[in-house]
Amino acid sequence: MLDLLITNATLPDGRTDMAVAVQGGRIVEVTEGLQAPAHETVDAAGQLLSPPFCDPHFHMDATLSYGLPRVNQSGTLLEGIALWGELKPLLTEEALVERALAYCDWAVAKGLLAIRSHVDTSDPSLLPVRAMLEVKKRVAPYLDLQLVAFPQDGVLRTKGGLDNLKRALDLGVDVVGGIPHFERTMADGAESVTLLCELAAERGLPVDMHCDESDDPLSRHIETLAYETQRLGLQGRVNGSHLTSMHSMDNYYVSKLIPLIAESGVSAVANPLINITLQGRHDTYPKRRGMTRVPELMAAGVTVAFGHDCVMDPWYSLGSGDMLEVAHMGLHVAQMTSQAGMRQCFDAVTLNAAQVMGLTGYGIEAGKDASFVLLQARDPVEAIRLRATRLKVWRQGQLLAQTAPTEAQLSLPGRPSRTAFMPVRAAGG
Repeated sequence: MLDLLITNATLPDGRTDMAVAVQGGRIVEVTEGLQAPAHETVDAAGQLLSPPFCDPHFHMDATLSYGLPRVNQSGTLLEGIALWGELKPLLTEEALVERALAYCDWAVAKGLLAIRSHVDTSDPSLLPVRAMLEVKKRVAPYLDLQLVAFPQDGVLRTKGGLDNLKRALDLGVDVVGGIPHFERTMADGAESVTLLCELAAERGLPVDMHCDESDDPLSRHIETLAYETQRLGLQGRVNGSHLTSMHSMDNYYVSKLIPLIAESGVSAVANPLINITLQGRHDTYPKRRGMTRVPELMAAGVTVAFGHDCVMDPWYSLGSGDMLEVAHMGLHVAQMTSQAGMRQCFDAVTLNAAQVMGLTGYGIEAGKDASFVLLQARDPVEAIRLRATRLKVWRQGQLLAQTAPTEAQLSLPGRPSRTAFMPVRAAGG
């Protein structure tokens, strides 16, 4: 007898009336119309069954700290970094853990079961690192948390920055990070990319680098990252996050740069909510919005994912852990409003994000982990449009969260009272 059987499900690739059979925390069969005895049978009623959402770029150590010790008045990246510097002496491990665990609860309720979080290694105490390692241990039964050693103040710009980062890796941090555009000079930034990639190659670790998070069209660190990836044989293990300078670059240079990124196997993560909030702050009108060239990168074969980046912290005052909100903003900013484009944006917070994170056992097919989300929507586009309710969230066959379907009780003059369920599809939908 099966542990769990989900019937009458729609899958993101468009297949309908699909059944997903689960035994021992893994998917044993995915087929149309399967009927079999199971301890629990769930009728999906035609709704969308998706792999869980993944966030490949986040800052868990800063989350839910909005207003501490003050609010970012300019809304700029640099004031956010300065504000985080003011907050660091006031941090305690207990508060960091408490806020991060609260956010992880939000994430699970939204079907977000894998997060890659950058954690600041700039302070010799490594307090944020120790706190996030504790969080990683606590959430392991229900959420995959990857940690990136992130020298927020610059690995070369900070006294002892490289030593601090190495100590964080020694403690168990998973990924080598960097922030070359925040080093004191362009040359220092390029040197930091080389240094950190060599460290990752030496230790057999992935690389995920904040890269060219700037409106400067002459920032060139993604070029260096792609070059070092090829030189050191790191293909498939390196990600460039943000890449906002590409928004402002000369088109001729980009025509050379994108093939270089594709050839190197470097993936890219855009952070739509944050990129369009922090970038362009020095512009009058027209205002640049800063998000990197998502459709062009995708068309060249680069794996592109979307990250949430921040939720209620020195850089961003909003957010709720909802990756469909991220996809929704991403498709608007990138003007990816075709059916194919919108589905690519859904992939950017599911399949592509999982690929960036190097997740194994991910996907709805036999042999994969029985981790998925039942959405109150009938396809990925509708899920994004409505930021669909997460009806049920499973991890390895265990139900973690469920939410009642969204509905409205209508009492309209001249019409009988009725219940209106979401979603409502247009005639041509």
